[in-house]
This record gives sequence, C-alpha cells and structure tokens, in this order.
Amino acid sequence: MVGDPATFGILTVSDRAHSGEYEDEGGPAILGFFGDAIQSEWNHHYKVVPDEKAAISAALIEFVDELGCDVVVTTGGTGPAERDVTPEATEAVCERILPGFGEQMRAISLRFVPTAILSRQIGGTRGKCLIFNLPGRPKAIRETIDEIWKAVPYCVDILGGPYIDMDDDVCNAFRPKDARRR
Repeated sequence: MVGDPATFGILTVSDRAHSGEYEDEGGPAILGFFGDAIQSEWNHHYKVVPDEKAAISAALIEFVDELGCDVVVTTGGTGPAERDVTPEATEAVCERILPGFGEQMRAISLRFVPTAILSRQIGGTRGKCLIFNLPGRPKAIRETIDEIWKAVPYCVDILGGPYIDMDDDVCNAFRPKDARRR
C-alpha cells in the first residue's frame, strides 16, 4: 500500500430513508465502491438526513469542519422536485464550485437514461475537502462514481489532503507522472 489514511463522509438525503419508511440503499452503494476501489486505509462517517437545506448544510459542515473528512459524497435530492435541495445546500457550504463534476456526471448518466438532463448535481470544495453530489439509485451511483472518482484522488492531492491509493483494476485514477508515489 502506498496511500495515506483518508476519511470520507457519506450523506444520504431522503425524507423517507430518514423517517425509516425504507432502508437507505445509496449510502451502502457508496461504501461498496470505497471497499472495492480504495487501497489506502480509510474510515467513514455516515448520516441520513431529510430533504431540508438546513439539515443537509449542517451535516456537510459537521463532516468537514468537525470530523475532518477529506471527501464528502452525497446521494439523493438532486432532481427538479420541490424538495430536492441538495445542490443548493452543497453550494451554500462550498467555498469554490467545480462545475466539471456536475457536467461529467450528467454526461455519464445520459449514456444510460435521457432523464439525466434533469439532474442538478454539483461538486465543490470546503477548505481541503472535496464535496460532490451523486444520484440516489445504487445502479446510477456505481455508474457515476466509478468514472468520477478517477479525478478525485488527484483533486484531494491538490487540496493538500491525503494520498488516496486506488485499486487500478476497479478505478484507474489519474495522476500526472510527477504526482505518483509508485
């Protein structure tokens, strides 16, 4: 193993999962990706909140400012419905927005469903932490995160975070040659 220990936050945004009406499947799908793809030591914080801007923003701030997450990934609440406010909450806590994350996630999803154009996913930074929004369905999460994550370890490097080592057979993350440790 070449990488440094990393801390991830997983935030599921769903009124129904928060109320216990159904079991969250998005958070476990993200955890599954981490388990499959990341070779560095890592730990995570996980929370389910309702589709409320204040609750989402508070959880993101807690993950970054109090728990020291290097990357926070949200799932759910990115569509056009009135209660879908994850992008607004994310934007409210980020210091810088990285438009390429949303653009690429929609491009990936459009290969599978025409309704991907309805997604409002974004990515951004708060301090040294990268935050980005994923879709809510496990299949869509894996289709998206498997490709998006290729840029994440180097982004975390640039932000001054830990060196996240990947299993190249699962996710061949890009780093310039002079930024690679092995």
